Amino acid sequence: MRAKRAPSLEEEWRARLFAYIGGTVRGACGIPFAIEGVADHVHLLTALRPSHCVSDLVREVKKASSIWVHREIGRHGFAWQEGYAAFTVGEDGAPAVKAYIAGQEEHHRKVVSREELLKLCREAGVEVDMRFFE
Repeated sequence: MRAKRAPSLEEEWRARLFAYIGGTVRGACGIPFAIEGVADHVHLLTALRPSHCVSDLVREVKKASSIWVHREIGRHGFAWQEGYAAFTVGEDGAPAVKAYIAGQEEHHRKVVSREELLKLCREAGVEVDMRFFE
């Protein structure tokens, strides 16, 4: 069964989850610059080595953080959704992305995350698989 985009990240333990995700990124030799999110998704700004594969890092973050949620929070049915979105940003664009990530709670009071992601993908010319938006 595929996980849906559901509001599963409770505010009480979200900061601990984000800290754990940062440790997972560091453990994979990445540099976590910003990690923040809301009840139904997480944003990460990371630096990766040229030899890193984004899908490998995402898989490891999802796997490790799912195990953490099961063990530490006791949410045994917790699972991340199947897909993810990844965008690259140059060094000069990183401060704006970092600010955007830091303001997730406020931002998503005004903007629906699903619609925003669809818009970003379309603007970037990314073909969207609507299965991941159910």
